Amino acid sequence: MSLFATLSRSVVLAVMLVVTSPTVMAQIAPTDEQRQAAEEIADALRYGHYANISFDEQWSQEAFQRYLDMLDGQRAYLLSRDIEPYRHLEDGMADALFEGDLDDAFKLYDQLSERHIARMEWLLARLDEGLAFDFDSDERLEIDREDAPWATRESELDELWRKRLKNDALTLALTDQDDEQIEDNLRQRYEGQLSRLRQTESEDVFGLLMAAVSSTIDPHTGYLSPRQSESFDIQMSLSLEGIGALLQADGEYVKVASLVPGGPADRADVLEPADRIIAVGQEDGEMVNVVGMRLDNVVDLIRGPKGSVVRLDIVPAQAVDMTRSHIVEITRDTVSLEDQAAHGEVIDIERDGEPHPVGVINIPTFYVDFDAWQAGEEEYRSTTRDVAREIERLKEEGVEGIVLDLRNNGGGALQEANSLIGLFIDRGPTVQVRDAQGRIQLYGDTDAGTTYDGPLTVLVNRLSASASEIFAGAIQDYGRGLVVGSSTFGKGTVQTLNDLSHGQIKLTRAKFYRISGESTQNRGVDPDISFPSLIDPERIGESSLDNALGWDTVQNVQYRRYGTPETFIDALAAEHTARAKTNPNFRYLESQSALARQLREQHTTVSLNREQRQRELEAQEAEQLSLENQRRRALNLPELDEWMDARLDSGEPEEGAEADENEDEDMPVDRAPVLEAAEILLDYAHMQKSQRMAAR
Repeated sequence: MSLFATLSRSVVLAVMLVVTSPTVMAQIAPTDEQRQAAEEIADALRYGHYANISFDEQWSQEAFQRYLDMLDGQRAYLLSRDIEPYRHLEDGMADALFEGDLDDAFKLYDQLSERHIARMEWLLARLDEGLAFDFDSDERLEIDREDAPWATRESELDELWRKRLKNDALTLALTDQDDEQIEDNLRQRYEGQLSRLRQTESEDVFGLLMAAVSSTIDPHTGYLSPRQSESFDIQMSLSLEGIGALLQADGEYVKVASLVPGGPADRADVLEPADRIIAVGQEDGEMVNVVGMRLDNVVDLIRGPKGSVVRLDIVPAQAVDMTRSHIVEITRDTVSLEDQAAHGEVIDIERDGEPHPVGVINIPTFYVDFDAWQAGEEEYRSTTRDVAREIERLKEEGVEGIVLDLRNNGGGALQEANSLIGLFIDRGPTVQVRDAQGRIQLYGDTDAGTTYDGPLTVLVNRLSASASEIFAGAIQDYGRGLVVGSSTFGKGTVQTLNDLSHGQIKLTRAKFYRISGESTQNRGVDPDISFPSLIDPERIGESSLDNALGWDTVQNVQYRRYGTPETFIDALAAEHTARAKTNPNFRYLESQSALARQLREQHTTVSLNREQRQRELEAQEAEQLSLENQRRRALNLPELDEWMDARLDSGEPEEGAEADENEDEDMPVDRAPVLEAAEILLDYAHMQKSQRMAAR
């Protein structure tokens, strides 16, 4: 159970491609192995899943709609008449699954494939005729059609694809490519998609269908093909040689879901969650366009031997147009336990001209050296052991409080979250786990005494998930310390892997609950004091996932509180707000977050007029650049000419310039939450001390 508590960060690849006939696209039929696996999956979902699933007509309708969405989510290939012969699946999807009768679902895929191939050939034919676009019209292209009705005539889709082709060409034209380069790039893209379509095998269709079935229930339940099972095992053992980024399909694009702490991409500091990858190249090879490429194939391009270099053309998460991309290089490597180890530091907070030392311990993940532990070695590495050592070191240095930095910590071993809580409390329950039958298992700390009983603050963000949420929630429930930052991911479910006769199924089997009785599922842990964040909660987090299980409660358990930090929240929040108003980094985070929301709401169509598109793009980037340069001026940093440079700039102060004495010397935005968490902790420690003195 503990291993799969960390699956909030894992992306299980649902579909994949392997080579078949390079020319003729024959109809694809399910195999006997897949029919048998479908029946086994149906039984596993009925009897093994946490949720009480009713495989009725409503479920069938949802599963059929989910399948359609996965086949043609943008309503760009299929006509309404293509779907009509398969409408009986709306009421019969459950029966088809339980009986292993997959023929009609496969035939619907064949219909989609036929339309998709024809559309790619249509685009290539337009290129053969030569590009002759007028970029002076007032046309606009709708960029999200998931709620659009199905087209009834071929001419409707021809018009849509005429605009899409025009937009693809305009996007490349805005990067200063000439007509020949534009045509070559588009031809490579469409021919690549056509080639991959013609290589589809039965396992691809089965994987897609089972992904639709399982994701109708919850986003963490899913089928793994034999090949995917092998990749999953490699990933879980951390021996995978790659860049240490978990990827996720996002329409035609592949986006970064999260970074593995201590991995090559994390160390290189060139990728961020929600960045989109549009091309991949090896160290000396040409860049391969991956727009429209299946997730498995993109992963295969990025994966490679240790020490080799991969180049990625990425569009930053905050970019407002796909034309604003840049290429980064990452040296592939393995992720070792040492790379993910907890580590501490001491920072001095100035008050009335005097330094006040505060300890900060960064905990990238909840880890344990299972092999050494099972072998009975006394000095095996684990999160709890490493944090305990850091606490002792920090106490020797006379810190006035400790900040535990759990930002970007996606979880890990449940036993480590449980034992880490024990460093700060003297015995007691830590988390409740409820199974499908309603049985609750209580985990707790049984060791007497505490390693640290001083002022404590836990810093979290949207990427703090699973075991991190258990820890933060327990500290909050016990009144043992403050939780600051942004609301966490909301991954409060437990998965297990079950073998099938063909592949495996990952099943949600239980849910986590805090000792207060509240679930961490969907809502996550709300901080006592909130910080602004550039991570968009509508794109990252459990609540952003389709069909995520809901938040609920169970009975609370008996536990004693260690303090009442809630009595100080108003005063602490007031002090924080006053500092944030004068802190350039916090002002930037708040303004940039608000701007991102505004742009997301407004950016539903794109202009196909070159001058208008350029004006809109320049206006949006001018706002972003203005916010960045306001921050930099306040910190005596050199201003930027282009907003994209913000992702590439080192952030070093200008030669001869002196930074604000209250800020860290390199001034990264990412450092601001740590420093403010330390400020809040110091306020909290002083308020506690004043309260104790007043009570004497």
